[in-house]
Amino acid sequence: MNEKQKKSKSKFLSYVLRHHPEIINLNLDENGWANVDELITTSKRDSYEGFTFEELDEIVQTNAKKRFAFNEDKTRIRASQGHSIDINLALIPQQPPEFLYHGTAQSNIESILEKGIEKRDRQHVHLSQDKETATSVGMRHGKPIILTIKTGEMFENGIEFYLSDNGVWLTDFVNSIYISR
Repeated sequence: MNEKQKKSKSKFLSYVLRHHPEIINLNLDENGWANVDELITTSKRDSYEGFTFEELDEIVQTNAKKRFAFNEDKTRIRASQGHSIDINLALIPQQPPEFLYHGTAQSNIESILEKGIEKRDRQHVHLSQDKETATSVGMRHGKPIILTIKTGEMFENGIEFYLSDNGVWLTDFVNSIYISR
């Protein structure tokens, strides 16, 4: 599989596992896990050639953002975070570092500083451990702006945080009082 094919298949996998499993009649359990054999079978539809196990394995192993994970025996697969569908990732609340970062576009700053960071159609707000990752996230939406989030203070005030399997920090909402530019 060349890089262009891998990117295309990774995007489709993300779309299916995070947002719309129904488009290929794929069943996810309450924790977002899909049966690998079922995914391989159901992903072959219309003009889309689907996935082989080897392709799925390569996507999971080489995805720089570690967006996907297999269970121990590689019979089930799921997206690590970023779902817009209702699933329970069974994450355990954890104490975050003192500061985390959020990358966004310049066009969003006024709203964020007024209303905070909302999860919108996702299950959580995503925060990065480093400015570089936040910058790459912000670049997807235009000129990137990196916000520093006072996560230590949020945690002290009773706000829960979770660490996804791929190192993304998650929370339900970031009030603007915890945000600095």
